[in-house]
Amino acid sequence: MAQTYRIYDQHGQYYVTITVEQWVDVFTRRDYIDIVLESLRHCQKKKGLKIYAWVLMTNHIHAIISSDGEPLSDIIRDFKKFTATQVVNAIASNPRESRKHWLLWLLKNEGSIAFWQDGYHAEEIYSRDFFDSKLNYIHLNPVRAGIVEKEEEYLYSSCGDFYGIRKGLLELAEP
Repeated sequence: MAQTYRIYDQHGQYYVTITVEQWVDVFTRRDYIDIVLESLRHCQKKKGLKIYAWVLMTNHIHAIISSDGEPLSDIIRDFKKFTATQVVNAIASNPRESRKHWLLWLLKNEGSIAFWQDGYHAEEIYSRDFFDSKLNYIHLNPVRAGIVEKEEEYLYSSCGDFYGIRKGLLELAEP
């Protein structure tokens, strides 16, 4: 039986993973990446989402997050619903998308969108050591995937912020 992950403390700090259905590599195009990043920015500004660390891979997101506004479960639900619709619409209307028919076949089911896997993986951050462990996991994800040699080279992550190399694409909260 699979373990169920839930957010019990709606304003606690959590390590979360949100995965594209069937692990499809959608986030290989900047158009689709920008939709996710803009939605996260919206959640930060309007819903109280706090992001401490993050990485957007080709088919999933890892982040350490909390909320000082709306319940965290609601933010994740709304983020998933909005981005699913927006990304699928962007795929459908992208004349340069060579995988369009295949992606739409995979990500739409009888007219409804099945972009993100049901649920999400969430683990409450209970100590600084656990935070640091998840932070390292997040930032090393692109290295383990063979995308970059050094974690700070990957642009779609908070690693550049942590190393002081560059300002990242999302505002980070203080841990």
